[in-house]
Amino acid sequence: MFYKKNVPAGERIVRVVGGCGMVACGLWGPGLSGGIVGHAIAISGVIALLTGFIGFCPMCAMVGRRLDGKK
Repeated sequence: MFYKKNVPAGERIVRVVGGCGMVACGLWGPGLSGGIVGHAIAISGVIALLTGFIGFCPMCAMVGRRLDGKK
């Protein structure tokens, strides 16, 4: 692997669920569907989904976040 996981399991679940909600709200939400804001929310949701599935967050790595017990 080229990276070390820096997102704990509980947070990964929250990121996947929240990402699904963000994508759904951005694409089909009332008043947001088809607009620039809706697409921005959907893209942010896709990023949250990816970091949840992969277990690595580049922004967390930039600030030096690491999982306890893994070095």
